[in-house]
Amino acid sequence: MRTRPSEDHYSYTAYADPAMARSFDDRRFGGPVGALVAAMQARALSNMVGRVAERPILDVGTGTGRAALQFARGGAFVTGVDASEQMLAVARQRAAAEGLKVRFVRGDAHELDFPDRAFDVAISLRVLMHAPHWRRCIAELCRVSERLVIVDYPSSRGAAHLESVWRRIRYAAGARTEPYRVFADRDIADAFDRSGFTIRSVHRQFVLPIAFHRLIGSQRFTLTLEGGLDRVGLRRVFGSPVTLVAERCAF
Repeated sequence: MRTRPSEDHYSYTAYADPAMARSFDDRRFGGPVGALVAAMQARALSNMVGRVAERPILDVGTGTGRAALQFARGGAFVTGVDASEQMLAVARQRAAAEGLKVRFVRGDAHELDFPDRAFDVAISLRVLMHAPHWRRCIAELCRVSERLVIVDYPSSRGAAHLESVWRRIRYAAGARTEPYRVFADRDIADAFDRSGFTIRSVHRQFVLPIAFHRLIGSQRFTLTLEGGLDRVGLRRVFGSPVTLVAERCAF
């Protein structure tokens, strides 16, 4: 019998903080570069899923509900799952403010309380990088999805690798931070393959760290610089975070 990870893990305790829940969107998507990141993410999700009206969609690790609300606006039947009631409270407030119908429930990405193939699409953003057992999370996403699974992760080939090492050092020294992991593309592809899914398309965001672009604080600067790096082929190799859509194989 499988058991869920201990909720003493930082990925649970950090987001159980009401202050964290209230400030999450501003810290992640505030300012001109944050708004650009949010717009790019929304566009990537829209392109990967396509038409959403009346499709059952699951958003795992929904947090404050950003992706869930995006699909609800398009007419999807959306369920949002998160381990933090504090984050879910913010998501419910946002849905109510927009008059959107989204089912938000507390749950764990490692052990989803839904039948096999209950949803057409399962999405999980900013979860694998923090999850204690990320392969189990992918297996669960694939189990509950009839067709598509979308996840994102920081690439081991990008600058995120150095930031990840630095955060782990600081966390070990007692700093209050989130020591996330990075991933090799082949490991992610292998985990999907084990569940009968194949990667259909990939979107890579920035070559340089988002923290660097936030420091500059200019969308024009970011788009110009990253556009130049893309034209010489660096984004295809070093772009991070990576967002991908995997599709269930036909047997």
